[in-house]
Amino acid sequence: VEIAARLHVPAVAITFDPHPVRVHHPERYHIQLTNLAQRLAHLEKHGIDATLVITYTKEFARTSAEAFIHDWMVDLLRARAVVVGEDARFGAGNTGDERVLRELGTRFGFDAVVLRDLVDPESGRRWSSTWVREALASGDVETAARILGRPHLVRGEVVHGARRGHQLGYPTANLDTDDIGVVPADGVYAGWLTDGGVRHPAAISVGTNPTFDGSKRSVEAHVLGRHDLDLYDHVVTVEFTHWLRPMLTFDGIGPLLDQMAQDVAICAGLLGVAAPPVSRPAHP
Repeated sequence: VEIAARLHVPAVAITFDPHPVRVHHPERYHIQLTNLAQRLAHLEKHGIDATLVITYTKEFARTSAEAFIHDWMVDLLRARAVVVGEDARFGAGNTGDERVLRELGTRFGFDAVVLRDLVDPESGRRWSSTWVREALASGDVETAARILGRPHLVRGEVVHGARRGHQLGYPTANLDTDDIGVVPADGVYAGWLTDGGVRHPAAISVGTNPTFDGSKRSVEAHVLGRHDLDLYDHVVTVEFTHWLRPMLTFDGIGPLLDQMAQDVAICAGLLGVAAPPVSRPAHP
């Protein structure tokens, strides 16, 4: 974005959909940290003027490195500068690398800019999506946020559940985990639920509800102190900011309610909001 401003040209990003690994090695494909809609929103938020989404196919993969740069960067976009990461590869057989990009830049008249990897100042490890996945798999959403530069989030439609949260005095917005992004490890988290541009503090549960012999994994977010929200069929965003505890099995409703009240109070403290009154079951 800074380079584009300096050159007085629009900042344009390029992304592939579907992911190349999904096309070439579907057995090795992992759900991406962000889906296409989320990527586009993040890019716009950070100052990108437009994003070119290239449909990735095996036929497209046969495009040579030179043809890719010439056809897309030079002819189509009239690029004055091409910015890539240190490990970027392009063209058939991944033959395009930093050296090739610089040579093509000299030939076609654009600046080739290579951004070096970011290294964690504490561990010396390279920041990467692999590390983010590892952190999320262990529930370490704070490390994931440090690498991402923002809290990890999932986005999906609120579906009807068993309404146990409502009956217990803690109504939740339930998201099916099938197609919402990478869901962190089972457990209880503090975070935020955003609906229609309004951001609400939330206590978030990820798991199968073992106290009630559940089997299907879900994300359930309770908006602190709110019992009046009707979020069914709304598409919401859930951000994970802090890990509280693992998923537990309780011997009865009483111990579960005590723990839920404690969880809500801890979440309020972590999120910097007032702790709501302790909820009581709607149907004792």
